[in-house]
Amino acid sequence: MSMIPSRVSSNSAVDKTHASSRDARINREMSLIAFNRRVLAMAIEPAVPLLERLRYLCIVGNNLDEFYEIRVAGLRQQIYLKAPLDGMSLPEVRALYTQVTDAARELIDRQYSVLNGEILPLLAERGIRLLNQADRSPAVRDWATEYFQTDVRPLLTPIGLDPSHPWPQIVNKSLNFIVHMSGRNAFGRPASFALIKAPRVLPRVIKIPPAIAGADHQFLLLSSVIHAHLADLFPGREIVAYSQFRLTRNADLAIDEDDVTNLRQALRGELPQRQFGLPLRLEVASSCPDELADFLLGQCGLTDDDLYRCAGPVNIMRLSSMVDEIDIDELKFPSFVPVRSARIPTGADILGCIRAGDILLHHPYQSFDPVVEFIRRAAEDPAVVAIKQTVYRTGVNSLLMEALLDAARRGKEVTVVVELMARFDEEANINWAEQLESAGAHVVYGVFGLKTHAKLALIYRRENGTPAVTKLVPYAHLGTGNYHPHTTKLYTDFGLLTANHEVCADISNIFAHITSLSRAAPLARLLIAPFTMHSRVLQLIRREAQHAREGRSACIRAKMNALLDNATIDALQEASQAGVNIELIVRGACALRPGVTGISDNIKVRSIIGRFLEHHRVWHFDNGGADDVWLSSADWMSRNFFHRIEVAFPVEDPELKARVIDEGIEIYLRDNCNAWNLDSQGEWSKLATDKSPAICAQRVLLEKFRDEGAAAVLNKLQ
Repeated sequence: MSMIPSRVSSNSAVDKTHASSRDARINREMSLIAFNRRVLAMAIEPAVPLLERLRYLCIVGNNLDEFYEIRVAGLRQQIYLKAPLDGMSLPEVRALYTQVTDAARELIDRQYSVLNGEILPLLAERGIRLLNQADRSPAVRDWATEYFQTDVRPLLTPIGLDPSHPWPQIVNKSLNFIVHMSGRNAFGRPASFALIKAPRVLPRVIKIPPAIAGADHQFLLLSSVIHAHLADLFPGREIVAYSQFRLTRNADLAIDEDDVTNLRQALRGELPQRQFGLPLRLEVASSCPDELADFLLGQCGLTDDDLYRCAGPVNIMRLSSMVDEIDIDELKFPSFVPVRSARIPTGADILGCIRAGDILLHHPYQSFDPVVEFIRRAAEDPAVVAIKQTVYRTGVNSLLMEALLDAARRGKEVTVVVELMARFDEEANINWAEQLESAGAHVVYGVFGLKTHAKLALIYRRENGTPAVTKLVPYAHLGTGNYHPHTTKLYTDFGLLTANHEVCADISNIFAHITSLSRAAPLARLLIAPFTMHSRVLQLIRREAQHAREGRSACIRAKMNALLDNATIDALQEASQAGVNIELIVRGACALRPGVTGISDNIKVRSIIGRFLEHHRVWHFDNGGADDVWLSSADWMSRNFFHRIEVAFPVEDPELKARVIDEGIEIYLRDNCNAWNLDSQGEWSKLATDKSPAICAQRVLLEKFRDEGAAAVLNKLQ
């Protein structure tokens, strides 16, 4: 039996009521392009430190890679199979594909224009240079030649293309070179084309030793070093033309439920194929001759519409390594150290702190260390007998995973739900799953067809109850973000440490549901997708609408990464028409058009793009002044509501509830530095500055927690 519940269909009258508003929805792919325009704007913003502006350029490049690998690939697949989705016709999908790729091409052109016209010249003014061949001193040329001969050439395998050496498989997003030569090869045969694959083990950006460069921050691109020495690779041949190039492929994984008996083994076999999916985009240097571009397109099975000429390195995101190499404080965001929650002093008994009351952590402003300590303490404490945790993204190196391994080796009951289908983290998760199994942990992969995206950890500790009697006492962590040591320093997320028995019982039931595949027991506090979350969100929205119709106070404020679910948008629009004031903070894709007369007059949508990636999902419903506050792992998207295991949990402690409202909603609604507003035409615009004091939500939160941390240190010293 399928674990995915059927959605209740709307009746025809309701469908007709929503037809016009749904026709006006913003397309997901175009909304993602708009999001990346907002990110690119950070690379143009003079107030952003210069090296961080370069980093934003690289982030756009990385985002666009995934956009092509997944979203554009999906459109291409629909066209190839002649099987449109979402009720679209085949001509409509083709038109959308053209619209999307044209918009992406425009964004890419703008990206390189900013790089060459603004970022690189400004960096040069600060003594930071990417040296072209013409800019290199004799000493730098000699050094580059030696570097090529000793570090690069031994790893290169030039391939002369002929019937015995046909066009090879080109790895997804790899750096390559195509070379056109005149004359005949050493065997007297005509062979005019050759291919060179850049070794992946080599850095794409190479720092020149200051003693050689005569300056501290001089760099060479690997592509430039190889270009300068192409003749050394083909002695006796005249090189007519050459170009770097890069091929982007479909990277989405397709696993057929009916054909899979072991998901981990199936993924092991499927992952290598990600590197050789359907070709989608060919990037070449802007100087690439037409005949070389035509040759490459023909070999890759692409057309002129799939060709992208880049006025710079085709793998632009690799320039981020320059940011990491350069240690100039004023060119980067000011450093900060996440402060420790005052509720969990260093060295304190963390479980005792949790017993004293729920603890809210706001990352990255507050340290993630207590969460690591929570699991590590559980692993080391003889009284802890069981640990259960979900793993979506955790990274290659993880203290949390090491603690789980330690717990399993100590003989504790360790259950880990590892999501093997976490996109682009599949290999790391498979490796952790294998290590955990070898250590004796119970490892399950969730429910096939439903990604386990919930962020949960639960431990049971044997503690004294009545005299001479012990009992198992639960403790839990719930979060809006991943158990990932790197992203916890870059993403904004909330986490809750609690010993609330009802919440812990709900978490236990969720783990039992995932591992046993049995029907989920009724939950007292939590919402779970794909069962109760969607219907409950709709109920919460409709309750506000009813309150508004009754003349009571009614307000909805929510923050999320994406808003795309049609039924949720319909409910929001109905609430708006009933008079509910709705303010939404949506970082990325948003299909809802706010401010449309008669449909969404009372809805406002804004987006915050800043130093940190806004990642927490916060829901605030006025509920007649009672202030219902929820935190969740889920966005308001159909995939989260119906195709993932997700959890939403209420924040009921008055002090913590006030914190979530203030730190997760209100400060973002006051932001007038990094805020963008969405209008009724579906266009985003940067919030116009006025004479009001500048309010940057992320900066305010950094200062707030830094001051609290300083006060805590002072109190400790006193």
